[in-house]
Amino acid sequence: MNGILPLRLEDVSFAAGGRTIIEPLNLTLEAGASTIVLGANGAGKSVLMRLMHGLVAPDTGRVLWSRPDVRRRQAMVFQRPVMLRRSALANVLYALEAARVPPQERGRRAREALAEVGLAHVAARPARVLSGGEQQRLALARAWALHPEVLFLDEPTANLDPGATREIEAVIKAFDVSGTKIVMSTHNLGQARRLGDEVIFLHQGRVVERAPVEVFFKQPASAEAAAFIKGELPWT
Repeated sequence: MNGILPLRLEDVSFAAGGRTIIEPLNLTLEAGASTIVLGANGAGKSVLMRLMHGLVAPDTGRVLWSRPDVRRRQAMVFQRPVMLRRSALANVLYALEAARVPPQERGRRAREALAEVGLAHVAARPARVLSGGEQQRLALARAWALHPEVLFLDEPTANLDPGATREIEAVIKAFDVSGTKIVMSTHNLGQARRLGDEVIFLHQGRVVERAPVEVFFKQPASAEAAAFIKGELPWT
């Protein structure tokens, strides 16, 4: 069965509140390489992620997947994931139900997902009493249970301490190893180097640069990217 990639954005733009957030852009994402979206505060990273995921519609242009049935084949995890007022296990089961996974498969897949992110021991605990790092891992478990072809991650460790960040990064690497395409925005340059294969650099709603990670950091091709790497542009 053919996958949902490549994903193509054709002349996509987006504005809100009288301000253009994403200038008309063309972008193609292929299977394989992990893609990191970098840019200064207000560059449009989160909006670009939401456009690709389908949470918001572009004002102009088209977001095109290779297959029409993309909702069950891609997932997104946010900086502050919403936890349902139920147990950790029930949160994962709900995601599987919403994706119309057959009932007889849900229990097994939910428990496997919790084990994969190191949360099997808290399956019965209310999700909202978990720590911030545990809640983020639970959000990743909900995604893992769906076996997505593409996983969008919007600043997944922005509010976490170093220990929790390492745990989240380990889960993201496991997704990558399993064959899931990772598309992640982050403010953490070290994290971009650790987890990414390529960088898409946004500046004022425009894709200024796209390059392999090591090339981007060693030889940025634009003044804006060079300033960002040096810390001379504000991070998100």
